[in-house]
Amino acid sequence: MSDLTRAANFAKAKAIQSQKFSLEKSRSVHFSLPRRILRKLVHFFSYHFILKLPRTTVTRVAGLKLTIRPTVFHPRIFLTSKFFATFIQGLDLSDKRVADVGTGSGILALSAAKAGAQRVFALDINPAAAETAAFNAAQNSLADRVVALESNLFSAVPSDEKFDVIISSPPSFSGEPYGIADRAWHAGPNYRDIAMLFEEARERIAPDGVMYLLLSSDSDLELLGKLINRAGFSAIYLSAKSIFVESFIIYELRQR
Repeated sequence: MSDLTRAANFAKAKAIQSQKFSLEKSRSVHFSLPRRILRKLVHFFSYHFILKLPRTTVTRVAGLKLTIRPTVFHPRIFLTSKFFATFIQGLDLSDKRVADVGTGSGILALSAAKAGAQRVFALDINPAAAETAAFNAAQNSLADRVVALESNLFSAVPSDEKFDVIISSPPSFSGEPYGIADRAWHAGPNYRDIAMLFEEARERIAPDGVMYLLLSSDSDLELLGKLINRAGFSAIYLSAKSIFVESFIIYELRQR
């Protein structure tokens, strides 16, 4: 490695550490009263005027045509989807077996297929989401490589199935969800509904496999970090996108 390359890598590492520090500091912001109120208002209006509406819409996000059925997380309105999908489409997933846990519209699973994945399991506990992901795979000519299943984490996946890559953008917040649509936002008290995500991922990931995880700066990063560590993963910060309300953070998880 040349001195120039080493210097560039060192500068990149320093920049990542600096940004990571600022994101960790942002955790304290969500405890302020104005931020808590703003977040609750965003959730209230999103749930009652978007997620609960009994209508089907069609949109395009990250180069994909997506039909969004009622109760399914909308990738055009909620910006995490495009950010994560664009990241995934930039990976080389040639011949990889991929699982997308909490697939919603299927945008991340379809992005993995576009990035070259051999086979993608699109998993979601919401039956409407599984149906939506299957429909979207077909209308994007990816049904031959994307299998959509109604599944509580990995429960519907054959026990001998292993994955080179696992993708997940789990619910950002703890707290009891209002209903099935709200499970995309709230994972139950102490993240009950995804508490076993990382343990199950550890059982399903191939020896040299990787997990890509998107979290919010308003998530309980300390608790989720403990769950990740307990499952035997190390987390590396990769990328982030900031908006007025929060920051979206992509981590790479690998087995220790």
